[in-house]
Amino acid sequence: MTKKDAGFEFAKECFAGYGVDVDDAVRAALAIPVSVHCWQGDDVTGFEKASGGADGGIAVTGNHPGRARTPEELRADFEKVLSFLPGKTRINLHACYAEPVNGKYADRDTISFDNFKNWTDWANAQGIGVDFNPTFFGHAKAADGCPLTNRDKGIRDFWVEHGRRCREISAQIGMKTKSSVLDNFWAPDGSKDTPADRLAPRDRLMDSLDRMFEKKYEASKTVDSVESKLFGMGCESYTAGSHEFYMGYAVTRGKLLCLDAGHFHPTEVISDKISAVLKFIPEISLHVSRGVRWDSDHVITLNDELNAIAQEIVWNGFCSRVRIGLDYFDASINRVAAWSIGARNMRKALLFAMLTPYKKIREAENAGDNTLRLALQEEYRTLPFGAVWDHVCAETGKCSGQEFIDSFKAYEKDVLSKR
Repeated sequence: MTKKDAGFEFAKECFAGYGVDVDDAVRAALAIPVSVHCWQGDDVTGFEKASGGADGGIAVTGNHPGRARTPEELRADFEKVLSFLPGKTRINLHACYAEPVNGKYADRDTISFDNFKNWTDWANAQGIGVDFNPTFFGHAKAADGCPLTNRDKGIRDFWVEHGRRCREISAQIGMKTKSSVLDNFWAPDGSKDTPADRLAPRDRLMDSLDRMFEKKYEASKTVDSVESKLFGMGCESYTAGSHEFYMGYAVTRGKLLCLDAGHFHPTEVISDKISAVLKFIPEISLHVSRGVRWDSDHVITLNDELNAIAQEIVWNGFCSRVRIGLDYFDASINRVAAWSIGARNMRKALLFAMLTPYKKIREAENAGDNTLRLALQEEYRTLPFGAVWDHVCAETGKCSGQEFIDSFKAYEKDVLSKR
């Protein structure tokens, strides 16, 4: 028996002492889908000929070498990320990652499934599902940061058509991959300074959304979610799509509500919101990121909030009611490493939540024994989780520890540095 095997057997005994079956926990944790965003690999640039890149309150900082410049490079980088990720994984695409068809680029209001056929074929070859997002930024007709609330109806119509086409694309991808596509709607609409009229933009936003969502699709092919924002650069004083707006919209229109971990006040956390909103909505989606001051999209670390998000999902039996997606981008470090570290942390948090003796903790709470509750909450933090994670990686053919570090460093030397 190797030292790692002995460590795993010891870990199993430790967790069993708290009533946790490690094998069951591992199986359950690996079965939860995690949708990994495509845009970490190219700094939210996309592949449209006329794309303006990131704007609408979005900024990517850093200039680490190796950014993916073509769809082929981005897919190759994502395959490297997949080689590090145990468990069920999906890829989350933005509409600006459309590819030309027969050498011709499509504008946002004319894109079709053909612009994403390569992505779909590739995803099927990789055995992963796909999720999708309209791109309401990085375009001349979104230059003022108000695509869906614009006073110019012609501009609003352009973006409404974009949203409609994205829903059709999502449905076709869902049919081709035989996996329901989450189509998430986020728009940057807002005001840099204090507006005189907060109502009219929201009237226009509601009208734009209602028109985009007129057509019904089978949930087995695609479902819609709507995502709020607190503020962004250029809309520091007001966003039409606030949490309250989209909460009401999701409840009244039968849509999923997307909670982004970086889209709230710095003292707010989405872990506290999950059980609250699921009292009123059958299903929600998440964009898991890490807010640091004004920036909402740092690479997620295995911190208390990430663990709390996973605990809320697992401990309350919400695994089938929460669609987990990631949303961060950092160009100051190796992009493939950033991608992989964040995605692995999400999986680690889910596994740690499954391994936690939460039933015993809740039994103590329900018995009014808050002393025992506190003791258990603290004791589980030092249980040998690392040995279980190393075992999971070994059993699924993924590397861990120094081998993981050596692998992405080698990829940086052999591939990324030569771009």
